[in-house]
Parts: sequence; C-alpha cells; structure tokens
Amino acid sequence: MIHGDVKSSVWAKSDRDENGIVVGWLPLHQHLDDTMSVARLLVDHWVSPLVKATIERDVPDSEAGVRIITCWLAGVHDIGKASPAFACQVDVLADRMRDDGFAMHPRLVDDPNRRAVGHALAGHWAVRDWLTDEAGFDFASNAAQWASVVGSHHGVTPEESQLAVVDSSSHLTGSNVWETTRRSLLARATKHSGGLDAIRGHAQTSLSLPTQVLLTAIVIVADWIASNSELFPLLPLSTTDFEASDSVTADRAKTAWATLNLPSTWAPERFDGDVDQFFRDRFHLDAGARPVQAATVAAAVAQTEPGMLIVEAPMGAGKTEAALLAAEVLAYRSGANGVFVALPTQATTDAMYDRIRAWLNRMPSPHQLGLNLAHGKAHLNDKHAGLVRSGRFAAVGEEAESVVAHWWLSGRKKAGLASFVVGTIDQVLFGALKSRHLMLRHLALAGKVVVIDEVHAYDVYMSQYLHRALHWLGAYRVPVVLLSATLPDERRAELLSAYDSGRGIREEPPAEHPGYPVVCGTGGLTPRAIELVDSSTEVALDHLDDDLDTLITYLRWHLRDGGCAVVVRNTVARVQETAGRLAAEFGTDTVTISHSRFLACDRARIDADLVRRFGPPESAPDRPALHIVVASQVVEQSLDVDFDLLVTDLAPADLVLQRLGRSHRHRRSRPAGVETARCALVGVDDWAATPVTAVPGSRRVYGEHTLLRSAALLVDRGSLRLPDDIAPLVQQAYSDRPLGPPSWRDRMQVAATSADTRSRRRVDRAQTFLLGEVTASDTLVGWLRAGVGDVHEDNPQGAAQVRDGAESLEVLVVQKDADGGILTPSWIPGGRQQIPLTEVVPIAQAKVIAACALRLPVALSHGGVIDAVIAELEQHHFSSFDQNPWLKGQLVLPFDEHRRAELHGYTLTYDLRRGLMHERI
Repeated sequence: MIHGDVKSSVWAKSDRDENGIVVGWLPLHQHLDDTMSVARLLVDHWVSPLVKATIERDVPDSEAGVRIITCWLAGVHDIGKASPAFACQVDVLADRMRDDGFAMHPRLVDDPNRRAVGHALAGHWAVRDWLTDEAGFDFASNAAQWASVVGSHHGVTPEESQLAVVDSSSHLTGSNVWETTRRSLLARATKHSGGLDAIRGHAQTSLSLPTQVLLTAIVIVADWIASNSELFPLLPLSTTDFEASDSVTADRAKTAWATLNLPSTWAPERFDGDVDQFFRDRFHLDAGARPVQAATVAAAVAQTEPGMLIVEAPMGAGKTEAALLAAEVLAYRSGANGVFVALPTQATTDAMYDRIRAWLNRMPSPHQLGLNLAHGKAHLNDKHAGLVRSGRFAAVGEEAESVVAHWWLSGRKKAGLASFVVGTIDQVLFGALKSRHLMLRHLALAGKVVVIDEVHAYDVYMSQYLHRALHWLGAYRVPVVLLSATLPDERRAELLSAYDSGRGIREEPPAEHPGYPVVCGTGGLTPRAIELVDSSTEVALDHLDDDLDTLITYLRWHLRDGGCAVVVRNTVARVQETAGRLAAEFGTDTVTISHSRFLACDRARIDADLVRRFGPPESAPDRPALHIVVASQVVEQSLDVDFDLLVTDLAPADLVLQRLGRSHRHRRSRPAGVETARCALVGVDDWAATPVTAVPGSRRVYGEHTLLRSAALLVDRGSLRLPDDIAPLVQQAYSDRPLGPPSWRDRMQVAATSADTRSRRRVDRAQTFLLGEVTASDTLVGWLRAGVGDVHEDNPQGAAQVRDGAESLEVLVVQKDADGGILTPSWIPGGRQQIPLTEVVPIAQAKVIAACALRLPVALSHGGVIDAVIAELEQHHFSSFDQNPWLKGQLVLPFDEHRRAELHGYTLTYDLRRGLMHERI
C-alpha cells in the first residue's frame, strides 16, 4: 500500500527469533518519522544550550534553524535503505518489495560489490543530489556538508573513493521506483521538518566542521534511541500494511520518551558573589573558601567569554574544590549543562568519583542529575554499579541521592553523554584520535565544562592528543579548567595556544613568568597571583646512598617514636625488592606495597586502604602508629594521602615536588622523630659523582636528560621551602639554560640532544592517527581517514595510540584445576568458582573474572615481543568468554595452584603481598 507516495513495503528494521526466523519488521518511513521525532525531543529537552550555540553560529534563524536542520537530517538519515543493496538482505521482506514493484536481482545479496554500497554511503549520495536538484544547494559545498552528516551516521565518515563507487553502481542503488521512493521520503521529511521553503532558506548556509560533527552526533543518538525496539516496537511479520499517520508517530514518540526517561539536564544557578558561603554550601565545611578557591572563582567571573583557566597551586591547596566551584560559574555563563572531570589513572578516577558524587548531592537541583564513571573498569566499581539498574533509577546508600546513573547512558560509547562524568584522561585524548563514533565523544564534551587534573603528568606524546583535544574544545567554546602543581612556562603557553587555536586566535605567549601560585586564562585574562596564608613549609633534604642497609638505618632513626613513611620507587622491581627487605626488618604487618602490577581488584582494595589509613584526619580514623608504604608512582597523582616521612628515588624535578605533596599534607599531631617535614633522595649511583647519575631503571622510565637536570638542581640543596621553591625549580628544570657545574656539561649536552631526537620522533609518531584541525576540510568526507576503528581503554590499539604504546599488556587471570578446567583465583572474594568452558559465563561470575585484570611487565609487552606474547596468550581460548560482553576478546593467563605460570621464556609468580613477579626461565 502507498502512504503519501511512499510504499509501506520499503523496510528499515527486522527482528529474528532464537531460531533465526524473521518475526518482526518496521517500514522505512516509520523509522525515519520516529528518528525525526526523537531528534526534535533531544533538541528541545536534552541537547546542551552550549552545543546549540555552536551550531547557531553557523545557522540563520538561530534556534529555529537548528531545530529544522537537525530534524530534517534525522528524518532522512536512513534514506539509503531504499536501495537494492540494503533491501535484499532479508529474503521475506525483499520478496514483498519485489511483489510491490521493486526490481532487484534474486542473487543480489551475493554480489561482491554490495557491501561497498552501504546505506550510509547511498544516503549521502541521494541527499546530496536531492538538495542540489530540489533545494538550490551548491553540489560541492553546502549540499555535500549536509549529505556528509547522513553519510557519517554510522560513526565512520565517507571517502570520495567510496562515493565514486556508489555513483557508478546503479544496480545497487536502484533507479526508477527506487529513486522515486527516495525522493518521496525526502519530500516527506521536508514537509515534517518545516517545508521546502524552510530547507531552501538554508541553501546558502555553510556549516563549519564542528557543526557537522555535532549534528552527526545528535542524529546518531536519535537513531540509536529510535532503533531500540523496546522503546519503538517493531511490527509482527504478518503486518503487511501500516498506517503511518502523524498521530501514530506522535504516540510512539511520546510513549518511548516517557519510557526512556532520561535524567533532567542540569540548570546551574547564578553565583551571587559570596564565595565563602558558596564553598560552605558545596563542601559542608565550616571554614570559608581558601585563597586558591577564591582566586579561581574570581577568575571565572572575570572571563568575558567561555575560555580556559589554568590553576597552578601547591599540592593539597584545594585545587579540586576550586575547579568545581569555577565549573558552576562557567557553566551558568556559557550554557554548559554538565561537567567532565578527567584524571590520569583509573585508580585516581575512582577516588574522585566519590568526591564528585558528594558535591552533586549538595548541589541545589529540583531533579536528579545524571552521573557516570567513564573508564574501562567502571563496571567493577561497586558504588557506581549500584547507581545503575536496567530500566529504572536506583540510589546508593540509605539516604536519597541527587544523582542517578541511567541505564541507557551506559557503555563505552554512551557513558560520556551523561550530564556529569568522571573519567580518565584517555576519554579526553580519544577526542583527538581518529576513531569510530568520534562524533559522540565530541558531543559528550562539547556541552560541558571540562576539568583536567594533574595536567603536568602527560608526556610529549600524550600532549599531542591533549593539545588537539583542547583545540577542538576551543572551537566549541567549551569552558576548560586545567589543574597542576606547577607548569613550565613553555608548557603553559602551549596549552593556552592550543585552546585559542581552535577559535582561530594566534597570540604570543606572555614574556614574563606569571608568578606562583597563580590562575591564568585565555581571552586576555590577567593572571591572578594567589597569596597563601601561613602555608610555607620547610622540607629538609637528605641525600642517601642507594642501598637498603642505609635506608633501613634511616627509617629506624626517624621512626623511633613511630610515624608513617612512604618510600617511592620508579620501577615495580625496585618496589618489590625494597618491600621484601623492609618487611623482613620491620615485620610484614608494618609494610604495605602499592604498584600497578596487582590484580585490578587487589589494586582497588590497596588504594582504598591507603586513603582509609593515610588520608585526611577526618576520614582516616585508622592511621597506624608505625607503618611504611613502599609504592611506585601510583601514589603521586590525585590520591589524598599524607605521610610523616618521604623517601623517593630521584625523578624529574616536578615529580619530586609532586611526591613531596604526599608528606605533611594535612595538619595533624606527628611523632617526635617526624615532627618536621623531611625527604630522603635516593636512587642514584653516587651523589658525589660527576655528574650524578640515576639508577638504570629510573633512566629507562624518565630518560637521562630530565634526571640530570633534576640532580643538578637538588644535589647541593639541604632543604626546600614549599610553595616558594616550586615554580623556580620547575622553570629551571625545563628551561634551556645550563645547569650544574661545568664538569657535567658534556654529559648533559649529549643527554639533551638524545632527548630532543626522541621527542621529535614521538611527536611525529603521534601524527599517524591524530585528528585534523577544525579547518582541515569543508565536509566530514575523509575526516576519519586511516583511523583506528573502535577504541576504549581496554582495547590495546586505542590505549596505545594515545599513550605511545602504553608499555603494558593486560590479561585476565584464572587458575587451572586438576581436571583441566579453570577457576576464579583462589585468593580473591568469590574465588575458586568453576568457570564454564563452553557455556555462557554468568554475569555475576564474569564481573569477578573481569576484576582479575593484570598488567604484564614491560619485559613481556614491549614492541619487540608483544606480538609473540599475544599469540601465546591466544592459545588459552575459551568459547564461554566470547559469549559474554565483559570477557569477549580479552587475553587470558591461567596460573597453577601455586599462582605460577610460564609465558614467553619467563616464570610469572603472583605474590599476594608483592604482586606479579617475573624472572627468566
């Protein structure tokens, strides 16, 4: 039957039962109507005003124009399904169409060229031609821009070569009745979105690349919702005619939207000017705002337009709270309706998640606000998992919460779309990586205030992606807040320039150092120096020989009356060696070990235990009288822990300072031997050498250049005054000026040359999958050329691209039983459970297995061996894992009953206290 010149036999959706028999279907015109209705609801009730403002800059009639264009594109996104190449895929539905006059070869489904004419590409081709012929658009520019949105709605942008194939494949695209049908569907969408005159009114509208990206993302979201058969039911196969009236479509959309029940968007309140009360309201502390917080809020108020703020202040000065207060001010002024907080690691992200949830629970809002945790192990976080209940909202804890985790806004590609997101820095860096569905990552960031913590922690390779991400955020006018203990002047200038470049602004960096602590920003914001009151701390520096006997003597003396010390090593091997000796000397119960080579569940337990015992006085009631933590770099970033004494391997100067922030961090009573702050520097062969040389493991991690400059700055220092010395030390460490005595110069010059060569290579290597700039092209055609496909943190290809190989490989650990089966590890909660080998792994057990993720050492994951190691691991294949989405595609490493395994010439042993050990066979 024909409805408005569109034959209802033209299908878009089908469904099969467990036997593979087609039982349901949906006409194409109804799916297009459904998607347009959802797009209209999204624009009216869900899309951020900041996102709409970006599109409105390109579109006449502002809000009305955005609505018309978005709805029209959603209403035609699947127009390419009206083609033989698509319609032939389901025999029973294809036969109906043949009976209705649609000619297609009976064996077309086997045509080797059919897949080259996907419906997204066919849609691009059809839309471009129709806009040119019927609406007066320019074929090569305006029409191509709108068409590229349609062509990209599956998350992959078209290539010109692909479009040329479509243009020459009439037997696959279809002519005559096929073309008539497509034009009727295009006319139908035009009528429902405002009429032909409204579309013609945009014939001269040029859409920028950022606008095309955001429009594509909205269309994708609308399509995904409209394609959910629980929300938009399909028809029984027996239904051969369907009256697609406006009232039917309206009823379907109303019911689906109510069932979906997305969380209400955040409407930030206007800041009334009282920063002290603002601080007390949000953090329930009696004191008013600290100087860093007051200065940051003042800078946010002073910015005349959305831009970037960089907050540089000492460790423990309250930068996180400053960023959250500023985010509220910036959101209100910009139209942002959410906040994205990015941190260096999954562990620091989990710790921040609780703080963000507490902040949101104190925020005045008439509705519950959507909150998500975004990283590869988010489903293993019990506190977040408690917020997610399929099909409904659920709160954590006994008291009602202001936050919810919505069932639909979950998963790797949709989690970032929630109003408030706490995630790893990878989630931001992926926004600059050419990958499938990149548009959704941009939509997830483009409507929020983005806060990036520990911005000094990202190396030259990661910085290429960070700079490009900031470039796009600048184009979207996204307010950004960067936090750091301090930055080299050159690094700060690079970050500011990257953001401004997205807006087409090229400014010379300020010639003078802005001072410290300080808040800087784009848009000509005058740097705001921060005066810290009574916060200066003198830290005594001791230079120790790098042997364990000396370390033990030092610790015994300073901990003679008790106290809590942390020993920070630059490699896991040094952590394990040191911890073993200290446990023998001080007792096993007195030494805790923390590094990255524990099972994920064990690592989470260790991190939580560190915060519980060594966190702020009000939240750490179980602080021991005497204890030593031996840790890798995992303690230097974002963990709010406080020790009485610090011992650290020599590291780059800024990281030494960062580690100092974990000593005497909070006001508390301390034992006599550690009443004053003290740090022992270790990890060098000889402090009297010319020059001072770090141990080999440290040089492998950081390179010799930065370690030599750090040694030159610290070798003769008997103390440091914090925060006074922070900025001068960092500026000297990263400047080009010579450091150290003349006898060091030759060695330092060689190291500098080597570091510069290595840095240039890493910058060049980062370009391979780096997204282009906002002016790189006029349309989305070719935007993701040579991309990496689907990426996420657990996908080695994706993580490696933004972290320069990541230098690690992750496996899931199981244990073998005597009968050839496998068990969950015996030492974890829920351990020694039999795991099915061929049947589906139950969800509860899959969660336990996924929590047993373990990172292998560099010896088994560097570029020279990783392919061979993966091939060896792939021999442990269990079909049961492939049937579970949490386990599918993961590498598995079975240990024996003694927690041992052999892999690529190494014996691996999992020690319950020291983590993964490895030695050559």
